[in-house]
Amino acid sequence: MEKKASRFPLLLSFFLVFFSFPYLSSSVKTIPISLDEPSAYKELKNWGFPIGLLPANVKDYSLNRTTGEFSVSLGDQCQITLPPDNYVATYKRTVTGRVAEGKIGQLDGIEVWAIFKWWSITGIKASGENLVFEVGMVSAKFPTKNFDESPVCEGTSSASR
Repeated sequence: MEKKASRFPLLLSFFLVFFSFPYLSSSVKTIPISLDEPSAYKELKNWGFPIGLLPANVKDYSLNRTTGEFSVSLGDQCQITLPPDNYVATYKRTVTGRVAEGKIGQLDGIEVWAIFKWWSITGIKASGENLVFEVGMVSAKFPTKNFDESPVCEGTSSASR
């Protein structure tokens, strides 16, 4: 019987390369977000997450407080560059998922470009002073402080998918 090549080494390599660079907050454009009125950013804080998980262009959101299902509307697709200016993340016009205290699951609408491919971020967990990003069976940890401010969109994705 012929064995198929495992994708695990490729995914592991991706995360070792992508997530081994420290985030330099000074190279990411951000704008201050007010948490005084109801917003998707305030909801992130309420569930134990920093506001910088969402770009600064959120137009609207909905949240079912019973199930945790949410939808965030950005108005347009959004592209940001993650420091050190090597990796591009794209947010679709609508980001959906399910939130619970310290965990976002069933996430759809956020992708990162690495190793010549778009990778979907499927979940995010708060773990002490870190956030754990999940892409399928692989995960990577970042300091929460790197997401204290919302990044400004640079434009839309130009890579064809």
